Amino acid sequence: MSNQKPGLADCMPGPERMPALPPEAMDEAQRAAAQALIDGPRGAVFGPFIPLLRSPELMNRLQKVGEYLRYQSALDTRVNEFVMLIVSRQWTQQFEWCMHYPLALKAGVAQPVLDALAEGRRPPGMAADEEVAWEVCDELQRMHGLSDVTYGRAVECFGERGLLDLLGLVGYFTTVSMVMNVARTPPMKDATAAPLASYPL
Repeated sequence: MSNQKPGLADCMPGPERMPALPPEAMDEAQRAAAQALIDGPRGAVFGPFIPLLRSPELMNRLQKVGEYLRYQSALDTRVNEFVMLIVSRQWTQQFEWCMHYPLALKAGVAQPVLDALAEGRRPPGMAADEEVAWEVCDELQRMHGLSDVTYGRAVECFGERGLLDLLGLVGYFTTVSMVMNVARTPPMKDATAAPLASYPL
């Protein structure tokens, strides 16, 4: 066994490691988990759920959390989509970026804001609630917590429930970003958004 430590090149994109499982390769639990996803609001097994299907019970539990955060969260859809893209940029997660970029535009996030985010910059011209969401995500990434000032601003802007839903959204999308980065899940074939450049830009 080699003692050589992995370098950056070992983590760079390459061939997909966990492609879709053919139905005949699934066990009973995997088939049931896949069917539950198909029967839900997502309507298909795609993106993070392709690799997650290797652990069907984990997928079942995670997808329920994600279903709540995407479709029933206390946050405005525009803020929700913006936070998903902030996390996608932090993890250079191509599938989520390409999927949610057009959804964020449709929800009302300004394109210059998203273009700056793609470049790894603090976006100028954010709406007031977007700025608070960006600061929460930025401090969480850098400091693994929130300052009293940012906490106070977040509660004033979103309420305690909204802040908890925002934290849950960051945690959920961090998890699925890790899963897809390790699995090397590719973006959707019909993606219209340009892929993210890898850090450092």
